[in-house]
Amino acid sequence: MGLARALVSVALLASSLSTPAAAQSGGGADTAIRAALTHWMADFNDRRIDKVCDLFAPDLVAQFRGQPETGFTGLCDQLKRSLSDRTKTYSYGLAIKEVLVFGDLAIVRLVWTLKFERKDPPSTATSDEIGMDIFRRQPDGSWKISRFVAYGLPP
Repeated sequence: MGLARALVSVALLASSLSTPAAAQSGGGADTAIRAALTHWMADFNDRRIDKVCDLFAPDLVAQFRGQPETGFTGLCDQLKRSLSDRTKTYSYGLAIKEVLVFGDLAIVRLVWTLKFERKDPPSTATSDEIGMDIFRRQPDGSWKISRFVAYGLPP
């Protein structure tokens, strides 16, 4: 709950510090963020373990529903372990609901659809992970996720 409130607070603060025209849903930042998300999805789905952490900023704070908060190292280790396990296959689909840009910060509402397959015993599962990501423009001009909250729908 605390991180969700923090995300709302950041969004409200960003909107109060900027003029109405400053919140953008289009333009270069919007395009770059959408491209970064799509590129990450392709890297993940192709098991590019060396690229799977590229979307995340070093100061990452990540919260999944029902899981302890984690940072860059914890999330990257988990992603790399998952993709290294050849007895399982993971793939993501992506639906971006909204991108709001406020200067060097952006808020993205999205839904990741995760498909999981296990070889032995054979099983498959699909889940929707609804989330909100806060991107921050990095010193090199790229956009990376600095904070995110993800949660699935109740069964």
